[in-house]
Amino acid sequence: MFTLYSMQRSGNSYKVRLALARLRIPYSLVEVDILQGESRTPEFLARNPNGQIPLLEVEPGRYLAESNAILWYLAGGTPLAPDDRVDRAEALQWMFFEQHSLEPNIGAAFFWLALIKGGRDLQRHSLEDWTEEGERALAVMEKHLTGRRFFVAERYTVADIALYAYTHLAHEADFDLKTFPAIRAWLARVAAEPGHVAMDETAPLLAAAQ
Repeated sequence: MFTLYSMQRSGNSYKVRLALARLRIPYSLVEVDILQGESRTPEFLARNPNGQIPLLEVEPGRYLAESNAILWYLAGGTPLAPDDRVDRAEALQWMFFEQHSLEPNIGAAFFWLALIKGGRDLQRHSLEDWTEEGERALAVMEKHLTGRRFFVAERYTVADIALYAYTHLAHEADFDLKTFPAIRAWLARVAAEPGHVAMDETAPLLAAAQ
């Protein structure tokens, strides 16, 4: 059984929990509070020297880090991975976009505004840039989704999971999605997918480790 090291309110961790739930894969969960330095202990760094979550133990002593790498591993051989070669490349394209354009802006704003007490004052100098670049990323997504139901292959794939995690939190990071109707419709479609779990839920096949 997989063991997932995760933080409940981490968007990157949520991606992995969402994929596991969609695929109905049982796993053990270890909650890691990065705000309390729990990803920087010698024990955790022995598993992931980069000191980040999520982290998936795929077999005893073998670990995968980086949320989208974990998603790609889980999706392999399942309906979440497109069959067509170009579709697979497009899925990766959007997963790279998520990590380059979405997570560093909407994800960073969410972290400091929603998770860190006093974060708005601490990061006041960065908020304008995060907002500008985050809006730009949302506009790219909105244009692509106009006339489409999902990002790749006209069906729900791993690309949608990667993009959904932080996009559905945008309102907690001062982003207004009222001007992005295609994104709002897509968010609703993703939330209606079989096996979907909200960020504050756990998967139905979860076997808690602690």
